[in-house]
Amino acid sequence: MIVRKARPEDAAAIAGIQNPIIRDTAITFNSRERTVQEISNAISELPCFLVAEMEERVVGFVSYDQFRKGPGYSRCMEHTIVLRPEAHGRGVGRALMSAAETGARAAGVGSLWAGVSGENPAGVAFHTRIGYAEVVRLPKVGFKFGRWMDLVLMRKWLLDDE
Repeated sequence: MIVRKARPEDAAAIAGIQNPIIRDTAITFNSRERTVQEISNAISELPCFLVAEMEERVVGFVSYDQFRKGPGYSRCMEHTIVLRPEAHGRGVGRALMSAAETGARAAGVGSLWAGVSGENPAGVAFHTRIGYAEVVRLPKVGFKFGRWMDLVLMRKWLLDDE
């Protein structure tokens, strides 16, 4: 497995990973699929966008951007991590998160946040295993598939002063 910086030419493969999740699951509250151009733009614009490759095929990605806008949040990031189903349980998620966290620490980021759907217990468990703590569960803030869903906010402090 290789973890590397995403390139614009990875956008179609990333869309192929992310759009079925958007379309078919409650893992994300987003219901609008992303275009290849939107993903290509994100690769160029976000402070972190990494992909994992296995056998020369993109099998997952992680990205992060500022948690909220404004200068007071410039060292607080929220990440997105998505894997192809066949990449689950093979260390791909851990490798992507480790690389993202290393880069974030080097950039002076204090905390990384995960906003996990309450209907994604595997996502909550994954983040717990890699050192994220549940900070708050926001009830009924997401709406998709005709129902309200909870959002679980999880945080990992990256610096040595806590």
